[in-house]
Amino acid sequence: MSTVFSFTGAKKIVFGRDSFKQLGEHIKELGAKKPLIVVDKNLAEAGFLQKINDVCDAIKLKYIPYDRVVAEPPLELADEAAEVARKEKADCVVGIGGGSAMDVAKAVAVIAANKGKAKDYLGLNNVPGPGLPKIMIPTTAGTGSEVTFTSVFLRKDLNKKEGMNSPYLYPELALLDPILTLTVPPAVTATTGVDALCHAVESYISINASPMSEMVSLEAIGLIAENLRTCVHDGLNIDARENMLLGSLYAGLGLANAGVTAVHSLSYPLGGRFGIPHGLANTILLPAVMRFNLPGTIEKCAMIADVMGEYVDDLSLRDAAQLAVGAIEDLILDCNIYDSLETLGISPEDFPELAEVAMTVARPLANNPRKVTAADAIEIYEDAY
Repeated sequence: MSTVFSFTGAKKIVFGRDSFKQLGEHIKELGAKKPLIVVDKNLAEAGFLQKINDVCDAIKLKYIPYDRVVAEPPLELADEAAEVARKEKADCVVGIGGGSAMDVAKAVAVIAANKGKAKDYLGLNNVPGPGLPKIMIPTTAGTGSEVTFTSVFLRKDLNKKEGMNSPYLYPELALLDPILTLTVPPAVTATTGVDALCHAVESYISINASPMSEMVSLEAIGLIAENLRTCVHDGLNIDARENMLLGSLYAGLGLANAGVTAVHSLSYPLGGRFGIPHGLANTILLPAVMRFNLPGTIEKCAMIADVMGEYVDDLSLRDAAQLAVGAIEDLILDCNIYDSLETLGISPEDFPELAEVAMTVARPLANNPRKVTAADAIEIYEDAY
């Protein structure tokens, strides 16, 4: 047997409580003197800019704030922020917040340096050269965007999402401080947490998984299963928050190296057409896609059940594998996520159109361990209804 694989991610990862306080020093290490700091709009309105002021003022560092990022960011935001970076002659980009802020920040770094427009760089390997140095700081335990080479945007003109995927989007530094996640509300903690679980499960079962990606993906599943409930119901538990952020980080590394699967292909149209938040869309679809994939993933699903705490020792592989789906559904319910496609107001009449769009999200489908047709996609939507 010959095993050949590569493993990539952010160039440097710093993890730990209060690590955010060293942001200014990390910016200086990159040789930057005038960073553009991209922040979630909600974070800015909650006073987070003062935290940034404190760490930058301590070393007399001036920065340019950009605080217009919203959830499910439209492509135009990346161009707008890049124009600010060019005008102000920013020499570094820092993204602080959830996946939306970090996705915008990564895109801004390459757009500003390469002088193009965001739409020019959509797809795989369409960024022509390196961008400005980038530091990504997650404030939720969910997307793993701090260690991936992807930025996802809403194309309002097409009613769908599209990704910018390039090694040039990998950050120079991922800075993870669990303390920043303490104030995330329960509902957001839940959906972003299950989003991280999606990344871990999908990258684990992906046909492109390697021994190294499987290791981090499986560890992520265990950490999330063990800690997400506590984070949702006892949000100030710093130990659980720390473990959850670590799980999200590992899931992001798995995603970056093995890719995601059909869950993401089917969830993108829900965000593009109906504005369903990415984490929630993934949460609703994950059990249904796992059931569909079960015939091709029995051994791996049995392992997922085991690391999620299910007793599998006396069971057949198939029976153990089926427990994985139940364990994930139990976790979703225990985190008070009750939505289905029906409760979100999506009609079965929409399924053919959603399936048609999902089939155009080709890369995740190509990673899926079982071939998905448009008819299969409709059946999965029906299962999630």
